[in-house]
Amino acid sequence: MKKILCYGDSNTFGYNPCDASRYDTHTRWTALLQNILGNGYQIIEEGMCDRTGIADNDKGFLFSAQRHFPKCLSKTKEVDILVLWIGTNDLQFKYNLSLEQIEKGLEKLIVIAQNYAKKIILIPSVELSDNILDGYFRCQFDSESVLKSKEMSKIYKKLRRIYNLEYFNINEFVRPSEADGLHYDADGHKIIAQKLSEFLVKI
Repeated sequence: MKKILCYGDSNTFGYNPCDASRYDTHTRWTALLQNILGNGYQIIEEGMCDRTGIADNDKGFLFSAQRHFPKCLSKTKEVDILVLWIGTNDLQFKYNLSLEQIEKGLEKLIVIAQNYAKKIILIPSVELSDNILDGYFRCQFDSESVLKSKEMSKIYKKLRRIYNLEYFNINEFVRPSEADGLHYDADGHKIIAQKLSEFLVKI
């Protein structure tokens, strides 16, 4: 059985932008991925709302990947594939991180992950839509956050080349919902699951 660890933030958790609930197992992409791939695969869901990849999140241990990620990997032990989709929350204006700082932080996570995962798939952070500036999450993201989000894929591509990793850009297939400009609607989750399952089988 192939063990696939999906590690990320609210979009991996399955946050519903319409009512702030969690999508059920018939809707969120991680659960759909399990259904598509079948019994030969074990999907381990490790998403957490507001989790940062680089910044030291004051919400605590589970919300800061720099602290939680190594513990999660050591607990899960060896995985066949790690799907790493983290970094969007580091664009929150309160952290004031440069793209260079984000790159160095992501690199640390990758170096750690290589000790546990046979194969790593990097997924770039969400390309934020401008309507985030008029919605609920305007208290966390500003226009600079949106601009930085458009540049993030360059960092992931660079790290992919350096460490010889797999790369899957969800932004090429689906956009955040109109509801908040950050999270995906139910149809978006279906697309993510389908496209990612095709990619997983291919590799």
